[in-house]
Amino acid sequence: MKRNFATYLPLVLFAGLIVALDQWTKWLVRTNIPFGSAWMPESWEWLKPYMRIVNWANTGAAFGMFQNGNVVFAILAVIVIIVILYYYPLVDRSDWTLRIAMGMQLAGAAGNLVDRLTFGMVTDFISVGSFPVWNVADASITVGVGVLLLGVFLKERAAKKIDLSVPTESVTNNDTAK
Repeated sequence: MKRNFATYLPLVLFAGLIVALDQWTKWLVRTNIPFGSAWMPESWEWLKPYMRIVNWANTGAAFGMFQNGNVVFAILAVIVIIVILYYYPLVDRSDWTLRIAMGMQLAGAAGNLVDRLTFGMVTDFISVGSFPVWNVADASITVGVGVLLLGVFLKERAAKKIDLSVPTESVTNNDTAK
């Protein structure tokens, strides 16, 4: 398959939009909330025990797992990006779930990679209950996995419908007919 700019355009636009949102929200947090502090609009103070915006650093994987692995996760992000860029043109254009999932995975990996290369850590800021703090890139990776699983489910369901609609030929055994 010939790879050209037009092949990658939907991927670049979709992932680029998510990366831009991720970087913009992280910039807002870093410039407006002191590190380690939380913010919540006054009218939403009742929500503070359940959800808040914080300025937090993460040197590990998504949702704070495997801390102090910044270099390893930067290398893994580069590998993920290269693999997605290689395989994206091979995906059938009608397989929208896989194409969306790949775009979200690419965006999440790239968004956090920008932070790792620029700051040596990832800025996380969405805190919900006692769940680890996360960001838009982490959400993109997670939702991308969900979209991928949805696509697999839909394909399996469609394949089962096709299998059920194909009539099976009855097999006769000549030995039992004698």
